[in-house]
Amino acid sequence: MSFKSKLKAATFPLLAISIAACNAQTTTAETTEPGTPGVINRIGTPGSDFPISMGVQISSDAEILYVSGIVPQVVDPDADPNSREAYGDTKTQTETVLTEMKSRMESAGWSLGDIVMMRVYLVGDEATGGRLDFAGFMEGYTQFFATPEQPNKPARAVVEVAGLIRPGWRVEIEAQAARIPD
Repeated sequence: MSFKSKLKAATFPLLAISIAACNAQTTTAETTEPGTPGVINRIGTPGSDFPISMGVQISSDAEILYVSGIVPQVVDPDADPNSREAYGDTKTQTETVLTEMKSRMESAGWSLGDIVMMRVYLVGDEATGGRLDFAGFMEGYTQFFATPEQPNKPARAVVEVAGLIRPGWRVEIEAQAARIPD
């Protein structure tokens, strides 16, 4: 196989993993041809029930929404606004971020089920020895994704960062959503 053929063969899977969507026909990667109109294909990880997609493929006729990074909401107004206590632990912060994301998306006519790609930035937490609290994040996340009420799973990346704008913030999430227009 020539280099050009290898590059072409590698490009489609990379695009499928990079692009995402929901509220459309769900198929498997083996049955969806590139460019098939009206399709959002969430590719699950074989043999895994982890609540993310391995990749998401969307057709070119999909509408796309980019959701800016959302940060935690205050849960204790009496606490110092720069403290972790003002925003809660990682689980609580994840819950407030995703609740706010849901509200913003719904006010624009979209839903969390439309999210196809999510980037999560976590700051190390004192409660976990300065490391990111992945378990706390997942406790909050799984209330919103891969549930009976909202079964869609976005492709997702989670990274630990040194800090966010406010010292008490431990979570920031941005997302891309896609849907097939009516």
